[in-house]
Order: sequence, then C-alpha cells, then structure tokens
Amino acid sequence: MSISIKSQSEIEMMRRVGRVVRQTLTVCAAAAQPGVTTEELDQLALATWSKVGAEGLFKNYPTYEKGKGFPGNTCISVNDEVVHGIPGTRKLKDGDVVSIDCGLRMEGWCGDSAITVAVGAPSAEATKLIRVAYETLHLAITLIRPGRRWSDIAKPMQEHVESNGFSCVREFVGHGIGRRMHEEPKVPNFYSRELERYGDFYLRAGMTLAVEPMVIVGQSDVVVLEDGWTVLSKDSTLAAHVEHTIAVTSEGCRVLTD
Repeated sequence: MSISIKSQSEIEMMRRVGRVVRQTLTVCAAAAQPGVTTEELDQLALATWSKVGAEGLFKNYPTYEKGKGFPGNTCISVNDEVVHGIPGTRKLKDGDVVSIDCGLRMEGWCGDSAITVAVGAPSAEATKLIRVAYETLHLAITLIRPGRRWSDIAKPMQEHVESNGFSCVREFVGHGIGRRMHEEPKVPNFYSRELERYGDFYLRAGMTLAVEPMVIVGQSDVVVLEDGWTVLSKDSTLAAHVEHTIAVTSEGCRVLTD
C-alpha cells in the first residue's frame, strides 16, 4: 500500500480544518436536546462551517453529483444506528444516544471526526457505552508512536471494548486522510490474522489517520437499511461511534480534531 507522509506545514494545515470540525461538533453537541430534529442539527453544522469557508465532505459522497450520493451534510446516527445515519425529521428524545460524524475540507486539506452524546438523562447502559467508546479512542492515542505496528494498537482497542462486555464493529474501519477524505491505509479497531498478514503497517512520523472505534452493546453484526447508507446493529442494541484525525509525530502523536 502507498501511505502518504505529510510535512509539518501540511499537518498544520490539517490542524486548521481540524479545529473547524471540532467547533462544528461542539455546537451540535450543545444543540442535541429533546425535540430537536436530526435535520436541524445537520443544518446547524452546515451553517457553522460555512461561516469560515470550509466545505463539507459528505454531501453527495461518493459521486459528488446531486442526488447520486449521501444526502446529508453530516452523518447523524441515533441509538441502534451505528454509522451513516441520514439527517431528517426524526426528533431526538430524552435518553437517546446520538453519534454525529463531520468531515470537512479547507484550503485543500481534510479533517474527519465523530462524537457520541446522550440526550437528556441516559440509561446506565448508554452512559457506559459512550464512556467505553471514548476510552477506546483515547487508548489508541496513547499507544500511537513511530515504529509500532497498527496491530499492536488495534488489539488493545478490541480487548478494552470486549472486556467491558461490548463488541467492535468489523465491517467498517478507520482510514488514512489528507488531501482526500479516504486514503491508505485501512485502520481497523480490532485485531485479526488477516490484518497481521495482509493489512498491517508500521507507523511513521507524518502519517495522518482517522481512527474511529464503533462499539455495540450486543453482537458485532450490522445491517444496512434500504436507503443504502444507514448501518444498524443487527440485534437492535445501542451503538456509539467516536473518531479523531491523528498525526503520527516523532514522539508519539498529535490529535488534529481535539
């Protein structure tokens, strides 16, 4: 695989768009209240990044032809929706678990991040799920440094999720990111023999990766709705999705979307 290595100046450019991604998600998190529709959150996100001249990456993806690709500006997934939820008329309710995924391009560089928040007063199960998802992402951040194989990071991520009684989604993984939203390599959140044999890679300073654990309360199996986008847990249990764009540095890593 051909993995792009970025210079310090290029990473600074990615940090600039990463800040806008984070600001957008912070605004949406505060607005995720009972009675608010997912479409309203989507439009709020669009208005937030448009003020600074950023461009959304999701609308009409992957064709960028109107009506041919993803219909939303953001992906908003609720409860048993894992990823790629389409914003619409659904009103958020007290106790909902909401994942918001935002990808932007600015001055030729991309940033991608996702948060999961609880609406109102969540259940104990939902609270634990969200906590474990963020812990898993933080664990990856603490382990990333040059010279390590990705499998040395994916395995502890999976172990942390499963030790808490949850499951890692296997059909969808993280990715390299830079001038394009999706670059090499694939960045799984779980260990497999296939990863070690065919998809493993050594971390090098200058790599920029979108690391995005997806955690399900029940089994890891997922299904895709007839809309062709929305991914649900097959057993209808709660799911969480969190993500950061991360640059590997000489001493460890730098989170570009914090």
